[in-house]
This record gives sequence, structure tokens and C-alpha cells, in this order.
Amino acid sequence: MSDVNITIIDREGVRHEVLAPTDMNMNLMEVCKSYELPVQAVCGGMAMCATCQCYIISDHDLGERNDDEEAMLWEAQNVQENSRLGCQIPISADLEGLIVELAPEED
Repeated sequence: MSDVNITIIDREGVRHEVLAPTDMNMNLMEVCKSYELPVQAVCGGMAMCATCQCYIISDHDLGERNDDEEAMLWEAQNVQENSRLGCQIPISADLEGLIVELAPEED
């Protein structure tokens, strides 16, 4: 089993250093849920709710947003240039050292 180190900053500014497995086909939203971080994931990871929106703080190349992610972020609140949906970020070895911040909850 191979894990990557990821830092997740919650909505209160607290940093959580987590280990995320690369061999379980998980995404960042699922990792947040497994560590009981406040991510609702209302749609279950289908890029349909933006409750797992986060800001990419580190300089990792996560590739382009797919059409579903782009459409959802177009409708979401608190979107920034570095916004991504956690459910659309598969955990891989390339994410070693990733730092993300959870976006504020929508009103």
C-alpha cells in the first residue's frame, strides 16, 4: 500500500495532515469524509453539488477541470481561480505534499 501526505485546511483555519491511500481508487472528497472533515458531499461525488469545493494552495498540476466540474463551479458560491471539486481529484502519487483549503459553506 502506498500513501501520500496531504494537508487539508478546514474552515476554521486548522491544518490537518492526513495520509491518503493511492491504491483504493479514492478521491479527495472521500479522504476528507474518512477523516471526518466537514465536507457534506451531498451528491455522493457526482460533481453536482459543490459541497466539496476546495482551494488548491500548493503548486500541484491537477490538470484541467472536466466539463461537469466546470459547470458546477460556474453555479457555486465562493469560487476562486484555484477552486476545484474534491470529488474530481483522484488520489495518486502525484499528490504527495498537496495542500488544499476547504471553501466556505454555501449560504
